[in-house]
Amino acid sequence: MSADDTPAEAALRAEVRAWMEVHAAPYGPATGHIRLIDTDEFAAVGRRWQRTLDEGGWSVPTWPVELGGRGFSSNEARIVREEETRYAVPAGLFQVASLMVGPTLMACGTPGQQARFLPAIRRGEHLWCQLFSEPDAGSDLASLRTRAERDGDEWVVTGQKVWTSGAASADWAILLARTDPGSRRHQGITYFLCDMRSPGVEVRPLVQINRAAHFNEVHLDEVRLPADAVVGEVGEGWGVVRVTLGAERAMIGSMHVGDHIADLLDVARENGRAGDPTVRQDLVDLHIRGTVLRYLGDRVLTAVRTGGTVGPEASTIKLGLSMFMGRMGEVATRVLDGEGLLEGGDPAATDHASYGRLQDMFLGQWSSRIGGGTEQMQRNMIGERALGLPRDPRPA
Repeated sequence: MSADDTPAEAALRAEVRAWMEVHAAPYGPATGHIRLIDTDEFAAVGRRWQRTLDEGGWSVPTWPVELGGRGFSSNEARIVREEETRYAVPAGLFQVASLMVGPTLMACGTPGQQARFLPAIRRGEHLWCQLFSEPDAGSDLASLRTRAERDGDEWVVTGQKVWTSGAASADWAILLARTDPGSRRHQGITYFLCDMRSPGVEVRPLVQINRAAHFNEVHLDEVRLPADAVVGEVGEGWGVVRVTLGAERAMIGSMHVGDHIADLLDVARENGRAGDPTVRQDLVDLHIRGTVLRYLGDRVLTAVRTGGTVGPEASTIKLGLSMFMGRMGEVATRVLDGEGLLEGGDPAATDHASYGRLQDMFLGQWSSRIGGGTEQMQRNMIGERALGLPRDPRPA
C-alpha cells in the first residue's frame, strides 16, 4: 500500500484504511486545507470524531495499552495519521490534549490527576489549550509575569496569556504562573491545571488576516484553582515544562505535509501551470523538503518515545517546518498566478474553482512560523547547541 512499508506496516495500513473507509469516509475526501478551531460547532464535530476514534481504538495510538492506547511506534502512528488525513475529518483538534497534556500527566501527574483526565482526553470529553506565552514572554517563556498566590487551600491566579490556540473552545488548560515573586527566570514557576470555565477567565479571540480566530488572548482575574491543580512540585514547574516541550517537539515532528503538496499539484495541473518549468521546480523542491521533514520527524518521535535525548534536531525540524510553510505559501500564489491576488471563496471549500484554501496557505503561514518558537529563536538554539557558537548578548 506504500513503497516504504514493511510487510507488518502494510498489514497495519490495510487494517486502518478499512476502518477509515467506513467511519471517516462520510466526512468526504481531504481538501488539503488546514482547518483550525474557530467555532464551537467545529469543536463539537471534533469531539464526536475523537469519540469515534476511541471506540475504534485509534484515538491515542502511541499511549500505553493499559491507558487505552496501542503502544505504537512512531512509524505505526504515522500510518494511522496518514490514513486519517485522507479524509476531511477534524484531525488534530486533540493534539494538545493527547500529545502534550497526556504525556506530561503520565510523567509528572498524580494518580488522581491521571485517573481524572487521561480517559477524558482519550474519549474526546476534554479539549485542552496551553496558557504559556504572554505579551512580554513569548519565545522567552521564563520571563512570564502571571502570578499565583496561595490562599488557604486555593491558588489565586492573575495575569494575561496570548496566542493561545483554541482557547475559546477549550475545557481545560495547562498554565504556568510564578508562585515565588522574588524568583527570576526558571525558578519559582509552578505548573497548574486550569478549568477554563472558572470565574475570572476571559477569552478574547484574535481575528487573523485570513479571518479565522484560531488564536486568543486570555485574561486571568483572580482565578481560583484548588491545591490539587498543581502538577509536580510548587516552584519546580520548569522541570514539568521541559516534559511538555519535549512532547510538543514530538507533536511538531508528527505533522503530515504530503497532502498539501498533492493539493498544489492538482491545482497546477488543472489551471495549466504544471508545464511551467519554474513551477515544476518549486513543486519538486517542496516534495524534497516534505520528505526530509518526514524522516526527521520520525527520528524525533522515536527519540521521545524511547526516552532518548532530543537535541538540536528538535529545533531543526521546527525551523524546517516553518520554512516549509512559508515556501508552500509562496508556491501556492505562484500556482494561482494572477488569481492569487483575488479574494477566494470559503477556504475550506472542496472545489478548486474557489481557490480559497490555497490563498490561506499564504495568509496563514505565520501561525506556524511564529508559534512554538520563532524562526529566529530556533536559529539561535541551533547555533548555540549544535554549532557551539557564543550566545547572543542578553539585556541586563
